Amino acid sequence: MTETMKAIAVEGGRGPAENLKAVEIARPVPGPGQILIRVEAAGVNRPDIAQRLGAYPPPPGAPDTLGLEVAGEVVAGAGRWKAGDKVCALLGGGGYAQYAVCDARHALPIPSGLSVLEAAALPETVFTVFANVFEHGSLKAGETLMVHGATSGIGTTAIQMAKAAGAKVIATGRGAGKAAQAKALGADVSVDVTAEDFAEVAKANGGVDVILDMVGGDYFAKGLDSLKTGGRIVFIAAQGGGEISFPVFRLMMKRAVVTGSTLRPRDADEKARLAAAVEATVWPWIAAGKLKPRIDKVFPLAQAAAAHAYLEGGAHVGKVMLEAD
Repeated sequence: MTETMKAIAVEGGRGPAENLKAVEIARPVPGPGQILIRVEAAGVNRPDIAQRLGAYPPPPGAPDTLGLEVAGEVVAGAGRWKAGDKVCALLGGGGYAQYAVCDARHALPIPSGLSVLEAAALPETVFTVFANVFEHGSLKAGETLMVHGATSGIGTTAIQMAKAAGAKVIATGRGAGKAAQAKALGADVSVDVTAEDFAEVAKANGGVDVILDMVGGDYFAKGLDSLKTGGRIVFIAAQGGGEISFPVFRLMMKRAVVTGSTLRPRDADEKARLAAAVEATVWPWIAAGKLKPRIDKVFPLAQAAAAHAYLEGGAHVGKVMLEAD
């Protein structure tokens, strides 16, 4: 290995997609308890776009370069991992590069039957869905989950994970095509929000127990209408607006819970706990064929700018990925 590597950096520190440029930087050196991974593929996620725009800075100690999930080969081991092992891993940053380091506890084995590219689509997405839908949202078998943005990387994963857990799924998306795609992925009911009121559809289907909301804005009031008594709304983003009107008395009448979380700022021990829970619960679903990442489009690492522009365009169904050049 050389002492330097290719990586993708944001020219000027922030800006539009075209500011993503290939640079030569020092190869990271793993610290105690960390592994070094030769990156073969990396996921592109909305938080990467937020960081590129200056709205989502990396946590202390994380690389300034983008990339929250990778898969590849361990070249310097620690913990349960040795050189030559194939892993996927959750990162604090730095995945858009030839090499990345991570806490050994935040890496998981590539599930049998999945390619390295598919495995790289798992960590950020699966950890987010598990933490928010199953832990914060307490979704159980027999309950109903509503997924907004159902054809996003998070959405396509949430549909499959909820169905694997024995829940019913109502999916929402913009346009008949996306509604059909969500139905094909396993949603029991799929709503084109440009043609139907999702709250009315939810109520016609008996209401929902949990809503995974990445939209915010005016979706909140409709979401509250969609809930059964004792239902939960879990926010993971607010692409439609972060400021909402909060109808307290309606919330009280529903005995509803409104919560949300981010993944990246959690401390290393919490991420390790979450990784162990995901491996115990979700990896068997993958082995049983109940969950498979939906890959929409793959770009070479050097074309990260094009990958960001494509994701921002919103036409994707599933994950947008980067592959080592």
